[in-house]
Amino acid sequence: MANNSNGPTSNGDAPSKLPPWLDPKEGYQRLHQKFEDASIVKEHRIDLPLSVDEYHIGQLYSVAEASKNETGGGDGVEVVMNEPFDYGDGLKGQYTLKIFHLSTKVPKYIKAIAPKTALELYEEAWNCYPYCRTVYTNGYMKDAFYLCLDTWHKDGKGDIPNVHNITGDNLKKRDKIKIDYIDIVNPGKDDAEPAAGEDPRKFRSEKADRGPWAGKDWSTGINPVMCAYKLYYIKFKWWGLQNKVEDFIVKTVHRVLLTFHRQVVCWLDKWYGMTVEDIRALEDETKKKLDDKRKNEGLQGTVCKD
Repeated sequence: MANNSNGPTSNGDAPSKLPPWLDPKEGYQRLHQKFEDASIVKEHRIDLPLSVDEYHIGQLYSVAEASKNETGGGDGVEVVMNEPFDYGDGLKGQYTLKIFHLSTKVPKYIKAIAPKTALELYEEAWNCYPYCRTVYTNGYMKDAFYLCLDTWHKDGKGDIPNVHNITGDNLKKRDKIKIDYIDIVNPGKDDAEPAAGEDPRKFRSEKADRGPWAGKDWSTGINPVMCAYKLYYIKFKWWGLQNKVEDFIVKTVHRVLLTFHRQVVCWLDKWYGMTVEDIRALEDETKKKLDDKRKNEGLQGTVCKD
């Protein structure tokens, strides 16, 4: 696909950090890629007691805060680029490129055989809200690995059958796997209980005058209510490890989505009333803090013990 519009351009020290397959000028093609060779196509749906407009701010705020909670001791998130883009085809928004340093956040069986470059994930994200795409790649695995996440945010409960309008083999792959309805209020049998201060069953928002939420049908009849429809494309080709790693990825995605969306809701009074301009200022401040925490503080957040 040809494109003559304005995409993100790197600045500062960014070029030295960019592997050849992440040329920002080719972002248009990656934003429209179909990922037809994915081995797994899995959809997750998360109902939330928010409007789509509210979630836009809550998501951005919570990404910044969660990044700080997972960064330290050399591991965590490094923000390389954070710039607006407009490809001229109706899709425009904010492009970010991040590096995830994961030496303590992957299973030991991977760390034992993988070089350092295998323990770094590159995250590209195109936030064209209410549609977003995020793609993870790895320099060591090259074409043998990717993880793509497409998200649509829609008002109402999560009952749209094919909001992503996928067809062909990708639709067949999705329909082979049961849709994962993630319930932020009622933990499943394999879900961890919420962390302190992150339990929607106990949280009451003073600013928004809503909550707490309880019961199996907590999202029925409430206003506002919305759904985040998240479609994952997963490819991991490594003889002897493929099934084990794919299973690890699927379980990790569920855990991360559950934890993150509990946080978005229970941090409501921290971000309610903020503007996009406030968020951009927060992101600039967060980038500086992440660089300092990664270099100068001890390990933070999740450590994989498998």
